[in-house]
Amino acid sequence: MPVSETWLLPDGVADVLPEQAQVIEQLRRRLLESLASRGYELVYTPFIEYVESLSLLNRNTSDLDLVTFKLIDQISGRLLGVRADITPQVARIDAHVRPVEGIARYCYAATVLHTRPQGLSASRAPLQLGAELFGCKGPEADLEMADLMLSLLKQAGFEHQLHLDLGHVGIFRNLARIAGLTDSQEAELTDLYQRKAIPELAEYTQTLNLGQDFYVLGRYGNDLSTLKQQLSAQVLADPTLQQALNVLEQAQAHIQQYWPAINVGVDAAELRGYHYHTGLMFAVYGPNRAVPLAQGGRYDGIGIAFGRERAATGFSCDLYVLAQANPASDTPVMLAPLGKEPDLQAAIEQARQDGFVVIQALNEQDQQSRASQRLVHNGTAWQRQSV
Repeated sequence: MPVSETWLLPDGVADVLPEQAQVIEQLRRRLLESLASRGYELVYTPFIEYVESLSLLNRNTSDLDLVTFKLIDQISGRLLGVRADITPQVARIDAHVRPVEGIARYCYAATVLHTRPQGLSASRAPLQLGAELFGCKGPEADLEMADLMLSLLKQAGFEHQLHLDLGHVGIFRNLARIAGLTDSQEAELTDLYQRKAIPELAEYTQTLNLGQDFYVLGRYGNDLSTLKQQLSAQVLADPTLQQALNVLEQAQAHIQQYWPAINVGVDAAELRGYHYHTGLMFAVYGPNRAVPLAQGGRYDGIGIAFGRERAATGFSCDLYVLAQANPASDTPVMLAPLGKEPDLQAAIEQARQDGFVVIQALNEQDQQSRASQRLVHNGTAWQRQSV
C-alpha cells in the first residue's frame, strides 16, 4: 500500500476537530453535572475485559456479541473483548465490585467500539453517555429514567418535534409463556413483529395456540385500548401480562401529562432488544432521524452472571449525535505579547477571568485569524484593543 494511503481511517471512524471537540466536551460536562445533581454517581470502566463479562453469561446476547471486537490477551491467553456497551460493565460493578444495598444510581460517558455501524452514517466508535438505576422493581424507576433521558435531551438542545416510542417485552413474553410456544416459534413471531408483516402474521398464527391473540398483538399493538378489548379473557386473566399492560399504559399517561410537547407512540409488539430487555422500553427520535437519539429500558437480572441478581433500568445515547444540535463556542480570543512581566501577566489573567481565550503570540502570524482583540501597552498600562 502506498504511504499516502496508510493514514486513512477505517470506515465509521473519524477525527474530532477542535471546534466540534469543544462542543462535545462542554456538553459532556454539562450533562454529567446534571446527572450528578440527581444522585447518579460517575464511574469509569475499562476499555477491554474478558469477553465472558461483556457478553453477560446469563442470557442470549448474540446481538451484542456480533458488534464486539475480540482479541487474545498476550498475558493470560484468554479471549478479550473491546466494550461495545457500557451497561454490562456497570452491572458488574453493582453486582460484584460495589454491591450497594438498596437502590444504586450510576452514570458514565466513554467511547465504545462496534464491529459495524449501528445505523446509517453512525460512528463505529460512539461516545456513549448513559445512566443506570439498580435495585428498584417498580414502574417509578422506569419513569424516573424516562424523565431523566428526556431532560438531558432538552439540555442538549432537542426540545421540538421529538417522538417517544414505548414498548414492553413482557406482553409478548408472557403471551408466549401462556401459549407454551417453542423457541423457534418465538423467534419466528419476533421476526414477523419486527418487520410489521401483518399478512404473514395472520397466516402464521392460524396454527398456534392462542394464535388470534398473537395476531391481535401485532394488529392492535399501537392502540392499548383496542388491544385490551381484543385480547382473549384467558390472556387478560394472567396477572403478569396484565401488569405489563398496566405499566405500558401508565408510562404513556405519564409522558403525555409531564411532557406534553413530545409525541408519544406505543407499540406493544415492539421487540427491539427482546433477549436483553425484560420490561418497559423507550426510544426517542428526532425529526428526519431513523436512529434513536437515546434509548433504554428495563433489564432485570442482568447481574446474575456476576453473582447478584438485581432489578435494573437505564438508558444511553451518543454524545457525538447530541452535539450536532449545539453551536460551536464563540468565546472571544485575545492576543497578548510574549513576556513574564507581572503587569502583563496580571492583565492576561484578568482577561481570562472576563471570558477571553488569551494567547501569547509567538510571532506575527500566531493565531491572528482567531483573535478579535489584543493587549497593547500604552506607555503606562496594558489595555485592550480591537484587531
